[in-house]
Amino acid sequence: MAADEGSLRPVRWRGLPRGGTLLRVALVAVLLGLAAAVLPAPAGCPPGATPARPTPAPTSSPPNDGRPGGALPLPDGSVGVPVRLAEPAALAVLRPGARVDLLVVRGGEAAGEATLLAPRALVLDVVGAGAVDGSSALYLALRPEQALRAVGLPEGSRFAVVVRE
Repeated sequence: MAADEGSLRPVRWRGLPRGGTLLRVALVAVLLGLAAAVLPAPAGCPPGATPARPTPAPTSSPPNDGRPGGALPLPDGSVGVPVRLAEPAALAVLRPGARVDLLVVRGGEAAGEATLLAPRALVLDVVGAGAVDGSSALYLALRPEQALRAVGLPEGSRFAVVVRE
């Protein structure tokens, strides 16, 4: 066993790096400085500023079929939850800004036993309303406890909505 093994003395630096190591360290420092100088800040965004929240889209806009720009911002105190509906055809009548009751039939339960998960949930976006490949979804603003219940459901659970307004 060497004399230093098991010792609690701090490890000492044996001097500055030399030769190739010093060259590599200097080159990395120069490249990082160059990258910081070259990368532009977003247009109109002074350093340290926080971006403004987007303006909500009007509720009379047509459904968002995967096109950007129709989604509403997430309200304070809410979390966004994507939901795949058991009947995707319902997405055709939904628009950002609509209010829906989110219902669920848990996996393994009878079809008539729907449970109300979230009354008057805000529709933030409708994605892929015309898609036939199963990629369509409804993006809802839910309270955190509602979101936990929605994502914690057993596999095979099916979602449905009732349009409120």
